[in-house]
Amino acid sequence: MRRVSALALLSVLAHGTLTAADSLPRGVGPEFVKFYASKSTFTCIGNPSITLDPSQVNDNSCDCPDGSDEPGTAACAHIDALSPEQPLPGSITGTTNTTNALPGFWCANAGHIGAYVPFMYVNDGVCDHDICCDGSDEFAHVGGVQCENRCDAIGKEHRRLEEERRQNKERSAKRRRTMAKEARELRRRVETKVTALKAELQGLEIKKEEMQKKYEEVERSERNKVVKVDGQGGKLGVLVGLAKTRVSELRNALDKLLDQRDDLQDRVDQLEDILTKFKEEYNPNFNDEGVKAAVKGWEDYAAAQTGEKQAELSDADIMEMLKEDGEVSGINWAEFENSDASDVDVAYLPSPVNDFIRDKINVLRIWAIDNGILADNRSGAGESRLVTAAREALDAVKSDISSRTSSLEEQQRDLEKDYGMDDIFPCSQGEKSKKGHGNTNMGNFVRIDKALADEEERADGKSLGKGERMVLRYENGQGCWNGPNRRTDVWLTCGETDELWRVSESEKCVYKMEVGTPAACEDVQEPGVQAKDEL
Repeated sequence: MRRVSALALLSVLAHGTLTAADSLPRGVGPEFVKFYASKSTFTCIGNPSITLDPSQVNDNSCDCPDGSDEPGTAACAHIDALSPEQPLPGSITGTTNTTNALPGFWCANAGHIGAYVPFMYVNDGVCDHDICCDGSDEFAHVGGVQCENRCDAIGKEHRRLEEERRQNKERSAKRRRTMAKEARELRRRVETKVTALKAELQGLEIKKEEMQKKYEEVERSERNKVVKVDGQGGKLGVLVGLAKTRVSELRNALDKLLDQRDDLQDRVDQLEDILTKFKEEYNPNFNDEGVKAAVKGWEDYAAAQTGEKQAELSDADIMEMLKEDGEVSGINWAEFENSDASDVDVAYLPSPVNDFIRDKINVLRIWAIDNGILADNRSGAGESRLVTAAREALDAVKSDISSRTSSLEEQQRDLEKDYGMDDIFPCSQGEKSKKGHGNTNMGNFVRIDKALADEEERADGKSLGKGERMVLRYENGQGCWNGPNRRTDVWLTCGETDELWRVSESEKCVYKMEVGTPAACEDVQEPGVQAKDEL
């Protein structure tokens, strides 16, 4: 019962509103109804001191200085803020207001959206269905024009497009929420990695100190050790052993170099075949400076190869060098290793005395070197395997620390960079704007800015529109021919998918890209989530 009463009340109110609207002068908008409610007099809106008879409203004569007495005709269309004052300043008739109190002729556009039409459009003999779809601006039918009411069809299409835009915005907002979630997860992973790297570096610093101490201890213990030789041979045996080791190392190195030479020669042969075929098959009439330069370079190279060549060792000579030393080839080391050492043994002291003196001398020499009394003339080539292993272990730890420190600094810089609201643009880091199938560098990403767009809406919705937009700045790109380095501004606006809409060159080597992306959408409420109803 209460519901029936409410419906009846709404019907009465609606009927009263329609009655009031029907009694209003033509062209009055809803926000100006109160100024035309009186049936006895009319007061100019901008000039309350001037009172007119209601019959003077819409009589096609501009009586009010602000034009408020002609809401439904073009009589006061000359009153415009952009028009000069009439009469001109200084004339004996004074001046006239140039600001119209009304925004225009009101078209109710039932079934669509009401709008104001400029007064100069009223009864001009042209149907302006784009802003006055009900045709009420041509009520006088000037020149026999008949403007039909198209508001139902236009309103239906408008609502369809609005619903489509709303759904697109919902899908875009949903996609943006997903992107924001992914960005938060990416930031969390980077922060976790930063924490882990810091902990690893602390452990490596401790390990480095331990390796440094170990290296110093091994180096100290190995310092000034004399070469000891098992068996006979004396000093000559020591020299023979060192020479034999050195020759063996050189033989192994020569063997490896021979393998590398063969591999490189195969690659050179393949490349020469490719360039020879390229020279024979390319079109000399095709005006490409890069191709001509390549062919000329190959011809110069081929001509140089046909000249005199330096004498080279034959493979047979090299293979002869690679044979193992022995009685029939190379050096017979046994003759030197088994030679009589009596000529040097006589110079040696008894072993206990020799060892005692050597130890004391070594201790004294190490002390003198550590205190700067003697110079340390050690050679890196003569360090023992223990010292080498300790040094390499220390170098490995230092290298690991350097690598992880660089990674930590890179991750920290990544966290400090501006990737827009919600870190939605992490992919912009280090990227380049490209065109022409990616062969032209249009600029390197620098920063994210805000800028005002002022474009008309397109029917397909793919325009920047009006308002503040995000702009990705790319600078210092590939240089233009006889011009500056390329620069690109990527304007972003809300779109259901990542899509490049347009590319334009606003000035030489300065480009503008218009891109639709969910990342530029405002976050809206998810479908089904409604605000609290205060009623």
